[in-house]
Amino acid sequence: MKITCDNADFEKDMQDLVNLFYPEEDLSFSLQHSFVLDGDNLTSTIVVGSGTNAQENVMTFTLPDTTELLRKSHMKRDFKNHLYEVLSKISKKSLPWGSLTGVRPTKFARDLIERGEIKPHLISEVLVRDYHVSSDKAKLVVNILKNQKCIIKNDKLIDLFINIPICPSRCNYCSFISSEYARVSNKVEEYLSCLLKELDAVKKIIAENSYMVRTIYIGGGTPTILTPQQLERLLANINYPVSEFTVECGRVDTITKEKLEVLKKYGVTRICINPQTFCESTLKRIGRKTTNAQVFEAYKLALEFGFVVNMDIIAGLTGERFGIFKRTISTLLELYPENITVHTLSVKNASQIRGEEVKYEADVVKMIDYAEKTLLENGYQPYYIYRQKHQTGGLENVGYFRDENVCIFNIDSMEDISSVIALGAGAISKRVYNLENRIERLPNCKFIEDYISRIDEMIEKKKAFF
Repeated sequence: MKITCDNADFEKDMQDLVNLFYPEEDLSFSLQHSFVLDGDNLTSTIVVGSGTNAQENVMTFTLPDTTELLRKSHMKRDFKNHLYEVLSKISKKSLPWGSLTGVRPTKFARDLIERGEIKPHLISEVLVRDYHVSSDKAKLVVNILKNQKCIIKNDKLIDLFINIPICPSRCNYCSFISSEYARVSNKVEEYLSCLLKELDAVKKIIAENSYMVRTIYIGGGTPTILTPQQLERLLANINYPVSEFTVECGRVDTITKEKLEVLKKYGVTRICINPQTFCESTLKRIGRKTTNAQVFEAYKLALEFGFVVNMDIIAGLTGERFGIFKRTISTLLELYPENITVHTLSVKNASQIRGEEVKYEADVVKMIDYAEKTLLENGYQPYYIYRQKHQTGGLENVGYFRDENVCIFNIDSMEDISSVIALGAGAISKRVYNLENRIERLPNCKFIEDYISRIDEMIEKKKAFF
């Protein structure tokens, strides 16, 4: 399919929206878009097809009298709404999130409120009316915003993120830049040494700039792939008195009593134990050599140590139908962890699976709807959301909590509220300037080998960035 657009800044949004309507199809028709701006009047023209088969659709919008940056934002929104209406008519279908293509639908809604464009009580109505969002998804946005009570906008508050991009094996759906342990086992000690060197530099950055560490999050990968001694080596050098300290222990075959003892010793408060599904045949299919018994044992250990526990599941895993997913939800509710994150499968180029393996899109829609309805009925509430490219059905990932146990780091990072100082290979630091409504990002090297060889360069960049 040939796509052209007068404004190069809008081409990505154009392609993203087309991909949502036609995720796996090689479309035969062409799509052209052009603008004419006359004062405050914007004329948007979309031409579908070419030659004698071309069909032209024209819409005119009035732009607000505001800053140039906001006018550009309105132009993009108007263009996406126009394109959505054209594609919806051609394809004869609607999308759950309408013309919204971004990662953070709640941030989009919050920005509209904070800029005074809409009143808080009109969020749902505006999302449905102006952006073609389904009423169910609009209500979800309103509910999440209501539950994000921990938001503090202070440019001196930072979150500390440390990345351990290593796993026991690679799941077939995974698109993260994460190495299998067998391939990098001889580099782990050197990687830790570099990580501690970067941590020492970051401590000085924090002290010199009078930053306050709000939360700590050690992710991956699977941080508990490290031995108890390696975990101690790392954690002994992190001494900020935070009330929320999360370590991802996602793969249950890496969780031992000794490792949890180390986490508890150094103030970790929250861990992630991620079964993804409670169907063991699916686990084998996706490349996980674990059993439900291991999940139950790991969870029992976590409770003994008093950790807040998050559990991840994925809707749409290869071969799973709605009935299997229902049983997974039922098992989760029997365990009753403080946090549950429900992901929709995202099939990316870096994963080992392809779109043709996702055969049951209608089932995935039912799974996500069922998860929300059932979790709400059992005392859970949604508190953060994000979307990814190539998610089945154009759906979303949602984190749920019970008994006030929200993860502040998840809200801060997904809503772009606080700066993040990120350490390790593949980690991306983020500087949030709340007063200027501006965000800058600084990535570390993606791969462990490059991170080790270029550690001094990354430290210098981080000093200049913060």
